[in-house]
Amino acid sequence: MAITLAFDVYGTLIDTHGVIAALAPQVGPRAAEFSRVWRDKQLEYSFRRGLMQRYETFAVCTGQALDHTCSLFGLGLNPEDRKQLLDAYRTLPAFQDASEGLARAREAGFRLFAFSNGARDAVEALLTQAGLRQHFIDVVSVDEVRSFKPDPAVYAHFLRRAGASGSDTWLISGNPFDVLGALAGGLRAAWVRRTPKALFDPWGVTPTLIVEGLGDLADLIDQAVREAP
Repeated sequence: MAITLAFDVYGTLIDTHGVIAALAPQVGPRAAEFSRVWRDKQLEYSFRRGLMQRYETFAVCTGQALDHTCSLFGLGLNPEDRKQLLDAYRTLPAFQDASEGLARAREAGFRLFAFSNGARDAVEALLTQAGLRQHFIDVVSVDEVRSFKPDPAVYAHFLRRAGASGSDTWLISGNPFDVLGALAGGLRAAWVRRTPKALFDPWGVTPTLIVEGLGDLADLIDQAVREAP
């Protein structure tokens, strides 16, 4: 059976801190810090909603996280400026290695899917504008089961939608919580360590594979599969 690769989108293929340029006119030199807090709060809200079973879309989590961060930084946004920042989040740039890495993985014979916390229409639009959509067989969204990563139900849903088994499926993610969730769900997982300072959670669990980028991903997975007992 062909190996299936489930690519996380935000923080793996798409640079969430690409929003810093849009933030700069509003926040000035604190734009990078604002972006980090906004992203952290966005994920926190999705985790909370998943645990509480009070689902709202990732876009709602993103908007509410922006409102929280604005309050924290003492930034008053008018509705037009708020909309501009949220629109910027819908047109984030791809990491430089994303297109080449995906192309090489597809040429190597892997089955490629996008697998995201974002709603399907938002992810489709994001990947299309970033020039990445053509690499994927399909987009699988957590919205279809109204929960969020790392809920085990989300990974089980992906396997059903992709027609794949856990032993033949790899999650590819730059987010440690996502890697841990996939491993707990019976998938293999490659952590994309985007910066040298990035840390993996000290849970006594290690990714199946650690890569520094997507350029050599296909070769490294192929090697790991061949060397597996």
